[in-house]
Amino acid sequence: MTNAPDWGYWNNSKLSFGRLVAEIEKKIVGWVALSPYSSRQVYSGVVEVGIHVDPDFQGNGIGTALLENVLSVCKIEGVWTVQASIFPENAPSLALHQKFGFRVVGRREKIAQLNGKWRDVMLMEKKL
Repeated sequence: MTNAPDWGYWNNSKLSFGRLVAEIEKKIVGWVALSPYSSRQVYSGVVEVGIHVDPDFQGNGIGTALLENVLSVCKIEGVWTVQASIFPENAPSLALHQKFGFRVVGRREKIAQLNGKWRDVMLMEKKL
């Protein structure tokens, strides 16, 4: 289990554009946000996408709608590469990203810790 960061930290770590939520009956059931890949100017068009759909609402096209819309925002904002880091066991997220043309460019071994266990992540990217 992980704890959500406080709002100030989360807000400061995300870009000002590409923050979208999915809402059903006034309840937020999903969100997507973009983070800068690097502070260096040469990477100004590279972002990392983070997306989450409430488990009770998965399988209803929410992730598809969020990712489709944030990719449209990325094109408007001049982003040229969108990347995602996804646990290899998260088959639905891998499939969602592949549906939109993301490709696996590598596997980072033991890069994350979750509940005291080392985790690999699949590094995916999409060129716009």
